[in-house]
Amino acid sequence: MKDIINANERAYKMFSEGRTEVPLRPVIHDEDKNSDFIFMPAYAPDLEAAGIKIVTTFPENAKSGDAVTKGQVILIDGKNGDFLSVMDGTFVTAFRTGAASGAAFDVLGCRNPRIGALIGTGGQARCQLEAMLSVADLDEVRVAARNFQKTKKFAEDMSSLFKNCSAKIVPCETGDEAVKDADLIITVTPSPVPVFSAENVKKGATISAVGSYRDDMNELDPALFGIASKIYFDSTEACVEESGDVHRPLEQGIITENDFTGELGQVILGQVPGRESEDEIILFKNVGIGILDLVAAESIYRKARENKAGTKWNE
Repeated sequence: MKDIINANERAYKMFSEGRTEVPLRPVIHDEDKNSDFIFMPAYAPDLEAAGIKIVTTFPENAKSGDAVTKGQVILIDGKNGDFLSVMDGTFVTAFRTGAASGAAFDVLGCRNPRIGALIGTGGQARCQLEAMLSVADLDEVRVAARNFQKTKKFAEDMSSLFKNCSAKIVPCETGDEAVKDADLIITVTPSPVPVFSAENVKKGATISAVGSYRDDMNELDPALFGIASKIYFDSTEACVEESGDVHRPLEQGIITENDFTGELGQVILGQVPGRESEDEIILFKNVGIGILDLVAAESIYRKARENKAGTKWNE
């Protein structure tokens, strides 16, 4: 996870420097099934690599125990156009999306955070938790989701998985209960309504909002944008274009685009300020950009070659 967090920070830096080609992703939405087919291309001349991730999301799969999100990543050699690798996009997505929160907390988090909150226990949640634990020595992580029985099971499973970490993983019945006094907050749900109230966010908290990538998704209380000291994005263009979390406060006049601070990559480059006081409420909204998948895939591919892992075709 720490390797991918570092890779994400490189990706954000390249993206904000304009050294990548990352078109806005086309999304084909099926209203009847509430499903999505998502195509995410990217090219990084510095890496001499290109790639595309194809992702499907079928929320109804959860009822049968099937994965909600599935995908494949194709890695392409930027020197000659060879197709280098196909890898599990479900894993890459979860890994690099978790690392996005890890990078945000690493760059924007307060000093010595003690309490974390995780809203959502779906397929993305494990890597989100792992990233949070990778960058912060927490005493406690509070977890909440719609189904409290599943929340308790998730907390139990994660307590076993991360038993070597000092943090106690505690199930909560509501998002508001989870975020009270939390220094680091992650939301990773497809919820169409806010999963906690802005009034329960403490001064100094850093929020990484991962779930909303369509207009009908709105897991954040719009009022949160009004109390945030600084608002950052992975890609300002993509978040403004795609996310209901961003559309609602803009539509309600809570903020204007002049209130946006900038992109995480710009903070890493020193082009915009990061956290400047321990009392600032920092909001990082990300919808996931293709360069993260490309940099993660390229890193995984190199490690696989070094360690002679994976399956080689035609051999």
